[in-house]
Amino acid sequence: MDNNRQNNNKDKKPGGGIPQSIFGALIALVAISFIYSMIFSGTAGRYLSNNQAEISYSEFIQKVNEGKIYRVRISSEDIYAYEKGETFNKDEEVEIKNEQDIKNVLENFQKSQDKIYHIVKVGDDKDLVNRLIEKGNIEIIGVKASIIMDLIISLAPFIILWLLIGMFARRMSGGMGGGIGGIFSVGQSKAKRYMQRETGVTFKDVAGEDEAKESLQEIVDFLHNPKKYTYVGAKLPKGALLVGPPGTGKTLLAKAVAGEAKVPFFSMTGSDFVEMFAGVGASRVRDLFKQAKAAAPCIVFIDEIDAIGRSRDTRAGSGADSEREQTLNQLLSEMDGFEINNGIMVMAATNRPEILDQALLRPGRFDRRIVVEKPDLKGRINILKVHAKDVKLDDTVDFEEIALSTSGAVGADLANMINEAAITAAKAKRDKVCQQDLKDAVEVVLVGKEKKDRILSKEERKIVSYHEVGHALVTALQKHTEPVQKITIVPRTMGALGYVLQTPEEEKYLNTKKELEEKLVVFLSGRAAEDIVFDTITTGAANDIEQATKLARAMVTQYGMSEKFGLMGLATNHSMYLENGVDMNCGDETATQVDEEVQKMLKDAFEKAKAMLKEHREALDKIAEYLIEKETITGKEFMKLFTEITGIAEVKNERVSEKEDGDNV
Repeated sequence: MDNNRQNNNKDKKPGGGIPQSIFGALIALVAISFIYSMIFSGTAGRYLSNNQAEISYSEFIQKVNEGKIYRVRISSEDIYAYEKGETFNKDEEVEIKNEQDIKNVLENFQKSQDKIYHIVKVGDDKDLVNRLIEKGNIEIIGVKASIIMDLIISLAPFIILWLLIGMFARRMSGGMGGGIGGIFSVGQSKAKRYMQRETGVTFKDVAGEDEAKESLQEIVDFLHNPKKYTYVGAKLPKGALLVGPPGTGKTLLAKAVAGEAKVPFFSMTGSDFVEMFAGVGASRVRDLFKQAKAAAPCIVFIDEIDAIGRSRDTRAGSGADSEREQTLNQLLSEMDGFEINNGIMVMAATNRPEILDQALLRPGRFDRRIVVEKPDLKGRINILKVHAKDVKLDDTVDFEEIALSTSGAVGADLANMINEAAITAAKAKRDKVCQQDLKDAVEVVLVGKEKKDRILSKEERKIVSYHEVGHALVTALQKHTEPVQKITIVPRTMGALGYVLQTPEEEKYLNTKKELEEKLVVFLSGRAAEDIVFDTITTGAANDIEQATKLARAMVTQYGMSEKFGLMGLATNHSMYLENGVDMNCGDETATQVDEEVQKMLKDAFEKAKAMLKEHREALDKIAEYLIEKETITGKEFMKLFTEITGIAEVKNERVSEKEDGDNV
C-alpha cells in the first residue's frame, strides 16, 4: 500500500502542499485573464509597437482639424486613426562613424512610419462621418460588427475556465487516489495486487508459529494441487482469520502466503475502506471483489479487519457506525451471499477478535481461525536464528540463553534485539556479534539504553542501591522465584534508575498461588529496604507498586486465589490479546470489598519482605555497599556474596532437587 500512496502523492509539493498542477492552472488562468483584458478592453494598443498609442476623443478631433489624419477606421466601439510620418529617403547615403549615427538613422526611420491612434468612441457621434467627409482628404473605412465574434469574445473566459476544470478533473480522477483527486475515485478499491516474487517472503522466513504456518501451507497446497483435494470431495476454505497479539507475525504470514501461492494476491487494510463519504466503503468492497473475480483463483488479504468488522450495535445510531455497517454488510454478502464467488480465498488479520461481528466469524465466511500466539522457548530460538541468518555471529552466541531471558517476547521484539546487537558490534568496531552484544540488546529493548547524562547524587545512589539489593536479596531468600542475572544502579532511558534482571530457568505456562505470593513479596521488597534503612520512603517504588497491585487484583478477581471470595469470577478480560485491563462485573459494595482484600494481600507481602530483610540486614548492607562501588554486578557475583555472608547454600540447587522430586507444577 505504501507504493500506491507514494505514487498518488508524486504530483504534490514537498511537505504536503498544494499539487503543482493546481499552481499551473492558477497561473494559466491569471495569464489568460490578463491577455484577454489587454486585447478586448482596448488597452492592448499601447503595448503592441512604438508607433501605436491610445489618445482621447478630443485629441483625435484636434488632429483631424489640424489635417494630420489621412485615414480613419470606424467600428461599433473603436476608432483607429492613421497619421503620416516624416519623409524618409531610404536611398540616401548616410555616413556612419559612431554609435550616435546609428541611433539617428533608427530615429528617422521610426519617425517616417505611420502613427496609429486608438480612440474609444464617446456615445453615438453621427456628425463624425460628415465632418471627416468635409475634410476631403481622409479615407473613411467602416468595420462591420460580427455578432458571432462578439458572442465568442464575451463567452471566451467561461469557455476557457470550463476547459481547464474538465482537464484537471480528468487528471485528478486518473492519477490521484486520495486527497483532492480522490473525490473522483473514492469508490474504487485501493487493493494492491502482488505476484509471486514481489513480497520477497516465504514460509522459510517464518519461525516460531509452526501450527499457524501448517494451516496456511494446507491452503497454499490446495491452490497448487486442487485435484488432490477435490477428488475426495474437499472444498477450498472460503476464509482464514489470523488472530493474536501485536508483533507475533500475522502480516508476515500473509506475506509468506503471497510469496508461496503463485496466484494473484490482493492486499488492503481495514481503514482503506473507510472514507468521509457515505457509501464509499461498500463501493470499494464491491470493486475489490470484482477485481478478485476477474483474477480467480486468487487470495484477498484484509489487514486489521476490526476497522470495518466491528460488531453491529443497534443502540448506536451515528452516521459513522451506519457507514461501517454498510461496508460490513457488503463484505458479508461478497464472502458468502447469494452470488457465488468461486476461487476467491479471503484472509484477514486482527488482534481484537472479540469485537468482530458474529456473522463475519461463522463458517462459510471465515472457516478457519488461525491463532498466532506468543512463541514458546523453542519458537523464540528459531525466530532468533531466522533473524540472525544474515548477521555474522561468533562462537560465544547461545540463542537458548537469550530465549530464556526473553520470556513473553514476540517476533518483532526478537528481531529488534538482533538488530540492536548488530548495531552494538558495529559501533565497537567488531566484525562479529558476540553473546554480550545480545545480552545488552535484550536490556536495551526491555529497559532502554544507559542514560549517561543522568548523574545521581551520593544519597540517591545509596537509596537506589539498597532498593535494588532489597529486590535481589528477597528473590534469593525464596524458593519459587526466578534467579538473579544482573543488578545495576545505572539509570536507563525508559525511566528506571536501576533494576534487577531475572532469568527463568525453564519455560512456564502455569503459576501456582505460592509463586504469585512470593512474586508480590519481591515487588514490594525494594520499598521495604528503603523503609528499614532510611526510615522513609521515596517515589522510586511507583512501578513496583503498580505491578504488585495489578497482580494482587488479578489473584482476587480472576484467578480465584482469595480466601474471602473463593472461586468467584469478579472481572472479565475484555481483550484477549491487548493488555487493556479488565472490566469489573460486580456491584459497588463487592468492588469495595475487593479493594480491601487487595490491600490486605499487599500489606502482608510488604510485612513479609521487611521481616526477611531485617533478618539479613548484614547481607543487605554489604551487598549494597559493593553495588555502590561497582554500579553493576552479575548474578554470579551476587550469589557468591550472598552465600559468603549468610552461609545459606545456593537456592538454585534446592530448586533443581525440587523439580526432580516433581513438586513444581
